[in-house]
Amino acid sequence: MAVLWIPSIRNATAFHLERWRKVCADPSLQRLPDRIETNRYGHVVMMLPPGFSHTTRQSATFAYLLTAMPSGASVEVAVLTEDGIKGIDVAWISENRVKRGLKDDVLTIAPEICVEVVSPGNTRQEMENKRQLCFAAGAEEVWFCDQKGALHLFLKGSEAMVAKASMLCPSMPKRVKV
Repeated sequence: MAVLWIPSIRNATAFHLERWRKVCADPSLQRLPDRIETNRYGHVVMMLPPGFSHTTRQSATFAYLLTAMPSGASVEVAVLTEDGIKGIDVAWISENRVKRGLKDDVLTIAPEICVEVVSPGNTRQEMENKRQLCFAAGAEEVWFCDQKGALHLFLKGSEAMVAKASMLCPSMPKRVKV
């Protein structure tokens, strides 16, 4: 019986960065209003643009981080994870980490703080998976902003338990005003 030869991914980082370059250069994908990520196989995953309430919570979280930690706050950050390139809604990343991890406009190391704004269509499993992916990619903290603006903070070392406060931004309130 003959075995079908199928190539394997030898260097996941190089594979995903090359795939991301091709996705970003594709004119048909550039015209789409949707958000795009990739999965672990390099396949394009499209999502609807976020709704107004999502972007309002995203903006409020970003504005607070920008005030509390002005150098390093950002939105819509592309991060290489074990499951492909994922978009992080809001992030705080040190200059040193940017220097070490930025390749082709994608972070190969997660920002220290990764914030995900929960949308009505998100499931618990999806958000738990995103939290695990961020920590595996090097995040120190992962925050979820729920639909009422409440922040749920998770810290490296106790990733499954909600923390009382951020270690990196202790002044961050428990709720963002929207």
